[in-house]
Formats: sequence, C-alpha cells, structure tokens
Amino acid sequence: MNSIKAIVFDLGNVLIPFDYNVMINRLNIIRKNLGDEYYELYKKNYHVHRQFEKGELTSEEFIRINLEWLDNKITSDKFCYLYSDIFKLNEATISLLPALKAKYRLFLLSNTNVIHKKYGYEHYKFLKLFDRLFLSHEEGAVKPEEKIYRTVEKFSGFKSTEHLFVDDIAEYIEGAKNIGWQAIQFFSAEQLTAELKAYNIL
Repeated sequence: MNSIKAIVFDLGNVLIPFDYNVMINRLNIIRKNLGDEYYELYKKNYHVHRQFEKGELTSEEFIRINLEWLDNKITSDKFCYLYSDIFKLNEATISLLPALKAKYRLFLLSNTNVIHKKYGYEHYKFLKLFDRLFLSHEEGAVKPEEKIYRTVEKFSGFKSTEHLFVDDIAEYIEGAKNIGWQAIQFFSAEQLTAELKAYNIL
C-alpha cells in the first residue's frame, strides 16, 4: 500500500505537448526568417519569459517587448493567437485522470503565463478533473522554487511524502524530491502508466 494522497501533474508536454515551431513557421511566412530571428531573441532573453511566468510582467509589457522583437510586423491580437496556438492534447495521458481522481486528490502545477492560459489551454475540459490549478503567474513563483511546491502542500494539507509529482523536466522533479515529494519523470503515457502501476496507483 502506498502513502500517496495527492497526485500533482505538470501541464506542458505531459498533458498538452507544445511546439514553438508552429509559431516560428507561421512568422516566417509573414517575412523571411522573421520567426527564426524572433525565437533566437526569445531564447536569448529567456529572463523575460521567466518574469512573465512569475507574474512580474503584465501581459501588456510582455506583448510590447515581443512585438519589438518582431519589428512590429503583427498586431498584439495576432501575437497572442500565434504565441498560444502551439498546444495539442496528449489523449493517452489525459485518459488516466478519471481513474486517478476516483482515489486521489489531483492538482496541476505549471510554469505558465496568462496569455497561454487565456488563448491556449483554458478551454480544455480535462482541467475540470483537477481539484485546483497552481499556475506560476498566479502564485508568484516557478518550479523548481520551493515556494510553489509548498503552496500545493499548504492547500492539500497532506505531508510532503504523500504527494506524487509527474513532470517531464528533471530539474523540476529534483525540486519536488528535495522537499520530500515522491516523483516520476514523464517520458510517455506508456512509461507513466507502468510507473503508476509499480506504485500500486493504477
């Protein structure tokens, strides 16, 4: 019998894979190499992305900066659409959620931002299966900062060891383990299913 009471899922690339190449290719149609040049600036200035994920930049500030990187070739509305139309559903992982919800508290813990939420994934029905969504821009902290994991604990009321975390990024898995959570690094729905069975969860 395992001690797990809460299962905490990451969002991006676990439940909804994303691909910035979709955006890059569309921008390259607007002007040759616009997307490639933009994405190089985006990666080079990744601190801007992080500040937005932590809620330290407003949407208006973030959009203004990104439009400058794009030489103002598109409108703010077009940017929000292109920036967010990069997600698809991982149906195989999502299909595990109802069985897990029957026995465990389910939480979502994601480094994300308000534009991706509003224009990208907010409408997905599977999100209703979670007891609560912990989104970095709303919590003022990002994985692997201890604060964001502790925020989940404070809400759940469970011991650290009673949380099982599923994330695709090793650094974020280590952040969870460092405070006593159990954790599974995600590679595929098949691998996750096998590991959940090993925990006697499925």
